Amino acid sequence: MTRHHHQGAGQTSRALALALCITAVFFVVEVVGAIFTHSLALLGDAGHQLSDVGAIGLSLFAIWLAARPHAPERTFGYHRAEIVAALANGLTLLAVCAYIFWEAAHRFADPPRVHSGPMLVIAAAGLAANSVSGLILGHAAGDSLNFRSALIDVLGDAAAALGAIAAAIIMLTTGWLLADPLISVVIGLLILVSGVRITRDALRIFLEFVPGHVDMTSVRDALLSVEGIVGVHDLHVWTITSGFVALSCHAQLAPEANASKVLRLANAILTERFRIRHVTIQPEPEPMHAGLGGEVCCLDEHAVDPVAKAI
Repeated sequence: MTRHHHQGAGQTSRALALALCITAVFFVVEVVGAIFTHSLALLGDAGHQLSDVGAIGLSLFAIWLAARPHAPERTFGYHRAEIVAALANGLTLLAVCAYIFWEAAHRFADPPRVHSGPMLVIAAAGLAANSVSGLILGHAAGDSLNFRSALIDVLGDAAAALGAIAAAIIMLTTGWLLADPLISVVIGLLILVSGVRITRDALRIFLEFVPGHVDMTSVRDALLSVEGIVGVHDLHVWTITSGFVALSCHAQLAPEANASKVLRLANAILTERFRIRHVTIQPEPEPMHAGLGGEVCCLDEHAVDPVAKAI
């Protein structure tokens, strides 16, 4: 690992840590402010701040995990711990969203008096805090997938803060108290989108689904396009953790194929075309019956093993 890489990772970690501190502080400020002002919209903005805390915290967690040594009994290290944290974050956001919708339903029927002036000040301060966090992240190293995800989440929180500001201004100028629960529902929908996305992505990784950017037919065709590979079966593609995709398969090689060259070409194609970082290919000789009829035998995971069938 180069010195430049260490400096880039350190710069990103410091930027994320500073943004995390700012966001966490204003999450607490907005929760306290929401209780004091009786504003559900401000509480919704705090809920969105919570999603930012989770996103930035996960990014820092991923950087820390990447630096941890792998023990013999943990061949993939602690990478899946990031997904456990992501699932917990997603479920927490869904719970916050459910509370906001439940409370909003009651407030539509009987809206409480909201202290709009302090609410406006706190919401504006929250927007300023998000802007500062965005600037901090924007000036750090931005080539990390986790880093870019955290930056997008911080910038997305500006919409929730603007919504809370709009609700405060409407109540100050018109006295229309329904603006608070109405805006809170909009903010709740933003939180719902984030919560569903995070929970869905975490569950897809736990269940070892094929990553969304990978088409299995294209992967199989790409492998079969490598000179020397005449068949592919037991093909599996899954995600270890965010951005870390793995593949395993059995590849049937032509009798004249150079196994080392074939595997090197296959690895290059899978890395460049599909961003698959961890590749395991088991080379096998071409089945004896493949050449008898002039056709290539390409088995899939449902095919019967020829040796087992003979037995």
